[in-house]
This record gives sequence, C-alpha cells and structure tokens, in this order.
Amino acid sequence: MISFESDYDNGCHEAILKRLNETNDERATGYGLDGYSTAAKEKIRTACGKPDAEVFFLVGGTQTNATVIDAMLKSYQGVLSVETGHINVHESGAIEFGGHKVLALPSHDGKMDAKELEQWLHDFYADPTYDHMVFPGMVYITFATEMGTIYTLDELIAISNICKCFELPLFIDGARLGYGLMAEGCDVSLTQLADLCDVFYIGGTKCGALCGEAVVFPNPAVPAPAHFFTIVKQHGALLAKGRLLGIQFDTLMTDNLYFRIARHAVEQAMRLRDAFVSKGYQMYSNSPTNQQFVLLDQPTIDRLSRDFVFEQWYPVGDMMNCRFVTSWATRPEDVDKLIGAL
Repeated sequence: MISFESDYDNGCHEAILKRLNETNDERATGYGLDGYSTAAKEKIRTACGKPDAEVFFLVGGTQTNATVIDAMLKSYQGVLSVETGHINVHESGAIEFGGHKVLALPSHDGKMDAKELEQWLHDFYADPTYDHMVFPGMVYITFATEMGTIYTLDELIAISNICKCFELPLFIDGARLGYGLMAEGCDVSLTQLADLCDVFYIGGTKCGALCGEAVVFPNPAVPAPAHFFTIVKQHGALLAKGRLLGIQFDTLMTDNLYFRIARHAVEQAMRLRDAFVSKGYQMYSNSPTNQQFVLLDQPTIDRLSRDFVFEQWYPVGDMMNCRFVTSWATRPEDVDKLIGAL
C-alpha cells in the first residue's frame, strides 16, 4: 500500500536519524538545557530575524496549542478561531479541558476574515452584558490552514492590525509552517510572519522530525508568560531528554533543510493536484500546499483504496471529500503510480 494519509506517517529525515545515532552515546543535560538545543534556538532566531526571540521546544502540536493558549489567557478568557481551526475540531477538546472556550468564527477555505474578526470584537464590547460572557483573550490562526490554504501577506497584516487595536495577542499555529511558506504563490516570509504575531511555532512533527515543535516568542516587548518553562512541564509537554528535540531542530535549521524538504512535498502535491484537475476531478479547496482535497464517488474510493491509503473527511452531497497528503518523504514514483491509477 502507498500512503498519502498524512505527513507524519514516516519516521524522520535521514540526516536527523544520522545525527541522533552519532550522538547517542553522549551525555547531555536534560530538559532542553543541552548544547544542541542552545545551538538550535540560535539558528531559529537567525532564520526568523529575531536575535532576542525566546524559543522553547515542546513535544507535539496539541500539547503546544494547549500550553501556549492556557499560559497566555486569564481564567475568564477564550480564544478566537475559525470553526475549522485545529483547536476547534481535531484536538479532542484540549483547549476546553484546560478551562478556556474556543470562540468560533466563520471559515473561508480555512481562513479567518479580518473584517469579520473586527465586527465580532466590536459586537462583543457593544453588548452591555459582556461582563457575563467569555472574553476574547487571543486570536488563533494556522499557517497553512486545515484546508491546505495560506494567508497572503496583506491578510496577515490586516488580522495583526486588528489584534493590536484590541490588544489581543496573535498566535500562529505552524504545525505545517514549512509547507505553508514553501507553497506555490506564498508572499509571506518567515521574518515577516515573525513580525506580525506575538507567538508562533515551527512544526517539526509534520516536517521531517520524529516529534517536536519549536515555540517562538519573537518580540521582546511581548515576552513569554512568566515561568513558561514550568507551565510547559505542567502540561506534560516538556521532554526530559530534551536533546532529542534540540538535535532534530539543529539539523532541520542547518543549510535550509527544513525549507528544502518542505518544498519537495509541495512540488509533489502540485503534481498530484494538476493530475486531478486535468483528469476532470473536482477539488474541494484551492490548496497550494501539501494537503489536497478532492471530491470522489464511492466506486472511485473503493478502487483507489486497493492500492493507496488516504483519508475520507466528510460527505459533500453525493461525493466524499477526500484528503491526499504529501510530505518530505513522498517519493515521486509513488505520485506517478497514483496519477496512473486516476
């Protein structure tokens, strides 16, 4: 079976595995206080153009979202997200479990509309009874989104300006950040993204690492919450053998490996998208990233499922919205086989 199920069903990039093996017999201080983690953090600061940024390594995406949101919100605050946002749909209520409500806004191909965000905030504070309601405490968006789409620079600037106007921190979930930044037509750089938000993370789990996410607080004027390290540990997101994350990110951030392997995934996804379109299939969203959504009928699903693994998300009329995902590890010959099977 050839898998297009997800971008984290492989192990890790061979360069990471090689370095983990080479350093296996070394002794290193725990909890990310080792030399490899220190070097990785410095490389991340350089890549972001933020020499004073605070960087923390956490285990996985859900732990990262839950930890950052809980750390930055007061007890009476919730987090604004589009209805399709990962924290609202596919994190098993982790945010609510931490005591914070997800305040859902309409999704437009996975993206938040700045004008709708502004209107929601105006309406909230125009309500004389807002003291009885869950306050908006931060804005959460993903790059790339759950639908494989990306924000333009102008869209990010608009959302960032509204957040500043209402004094709300902007949190960008970067679980698939590499694929978003390397997407076809992306006009956002890593340094620009770091300029526009208060906290974001560079996803490793879905982009070449065995596990791990690098949380970045880019602006010294909006530092990490006090004792964030301790809060990370409270949430079970701190790895005792932190060197495992440090070595992985140090490798990913060397010689642009993170972005090179992300670009490979996007290139294979574009080949697949073009094949779907040329063969008459209807795409569900216009995704320029490594996630492709296509509407398939049941006979086609049954036929393709004999040789390929992919996800069925939800029905759209008589068709099923199916997701095909490429990754850093996707082989061009496997894409060729799927294109042939279409």
